[in-house]
Formats: sequence, structure tokens, C-alpha cells
Amino acid sequence: MATNLKNLSDYDIKSVPSASNMRFGIVVAEWNSDITNALLKGALETLKKHGALEENILVKFVPGAVELTLGAQFMAEYADLDAIICLGCVIQGETRHFDFVCQSVTHGITELNMNYNIPFIYGILTTDNIQQAKDRSGGSYGNKGDEAAVTAIKMAQLQGEMEEMEE
Repeated sequence: MATNLKNLSDYDIKSVPSASNMRFGIVVAEWNSDITNALLKGALETLKKHGALEENILVKFVPGAVELTLGAQFMAEYADLDAIICLGCVIQGETRHFDFVCQSVTHGITELNMNYNIPFIYGILTTDNIQQAKDRSGGSYGNKGDEAAVTAIKMAQLQGEMEEMEE
């Protein structure tokens, strides 16, 4: 669904389970830091609103969007986490660089989801201009960081439910 048809921060609060016993990693790209810091703020506030403890949230920064996948992989390998949120912002420029970065990050996060036994959440804005990025990082269309945090909680809960079925 197109973002202009939905506010990224609107969701049924009752549909989100408690995150009080969950541990989260958040990897944030430093590139477009005004935007990515706003995404981080939204994700942190949403995780805490649903019970996540500050000491159970690990935040690390990487230089740019392409580095998000390796940063997330490091988190998966070196920390005991229930979900990892990847936050970044890629804005269309005058060259095809945008296409290569977006494709690389999307493919990388998909691969992480398939190769590790925890959810990796795609919280990357891919916009045509800075205004669209601002609108989706706390502006008129909400905050993609909120959406990513809700997705992380729900996916961690789903994994826990599936693991309980094995027992």
C-alpha cells in the first residue's frame, strides 16, 4: 500500500503484544542522519511504549544504508536478540546509485531473514526527495521507525509462538 494512503504510525495498539521480555537490536545508517535519527527516535519510543526495557535495546550505527546488512549480521552473531531493526534512508539522486543501493539493501535484509533464526525488519525509506523522507520520518505520513518497531515486536512474538509449538 502506498504511504500516502496510510499513516505509518497508525496501528491498533491492542494488536501489539507486550515487548517486556524481548530484546531488540537496531542498526541505524548515519547517512541522511537527520532522517535516520528521527526513525530511531520513533522506533525507540514505540518499543518502550510496548514494554521493552531500555537495557534490552541495543543500538549501533553504520556509515550508510549498504552497511546495514553487515551491521545487522554482526548483531545476530554477537548479541542474543529477538529481532533486529534496520533503519536507513536512501534518497533518489541524479544517477543510478539509488537503484543499486536500494537493491543491495533489500536483497541483503531478505538474505538475513532467510539465513538466521530471528526476524530482520526493513525500516529503510527509499524516497524521491528529502520532503518525502521528512514526511515519513515523523511528518505528515507518520514515522517508518514506529512501523518497524511494531513489526519487530509482532515477528518476535510469532517466532516465540512457533518455537512453543515444537516443545
